[in-house]
Amino acid sequence: MITYDSVMAIDKDALQEAARDLSGDDIASLVEWLALKDDDIRYRALLILQYRSVLCDDVYPYWSTLHDKLKSDNSYQRSIGIMLIAENVRWDSENRIEGVIDEYLALLNDEKPITIRQCIQSLGKIASTKPTLNGKIAKKLVSFDIMAVKETMRKSILLDILNVLMLIRRSLRTDEIDGFIMEALSGGILDQKSKKQVEALL
Repeated sequence: MITYDSVMAIDKDALQEAARDLSGDDIASLVEWLALKDDDIRYRALLILQYRSVLCDDVYPYWSTLHDKLKSDNSYQRSIGIMLIAENVRWDSENRIEGVIDEYLALLNDEKPITIRQCIQSLGKIASTKPTLNGKIAKKLVSFDIMAVKETMRKSILLDILNVLMLIRRSLRTDEIDGFIMEALSGGILDQKSKKQVEALL
């Protein structure tokens, strides 16, 4: 059985391998440790559960715990909820994401720019797995007020949004999506190198 010490002893490069050999009790412990204040164990628990979620559906039963994290006062807990829900949407046979997507999208207005970025990046995973939500996701992203975030984060956040919209655009093409992309390419937030990368994806 996994212990605090055994997790801390795992080399960071071996966390993915460690995720393959977990028992149900191990997963319960890791989910519990996500709430700890110790950054080291909390981060390792998150990484192992992310890796596990790609392989198996046994983190999915903790959906309600992950959903609760979206409403946490702690930005790190909100980020954990964002990332682990996105990884477990692939197992979401009950379509629980439908019930939480509005709360999820509300985190695009989070006070922490890093949480906003994690939300946008995770929306790419949701869009890939649940195309029925693509219209709703795209609508929120094209209405994102990029000037409301601090200047140093604008380029990164805009590129995150463009990456998700490009992905959505493969199956859902709208005037709003195309208009947002064209505006980003003609505006002053992206540098020439970034604009060329976006143009190459079009």
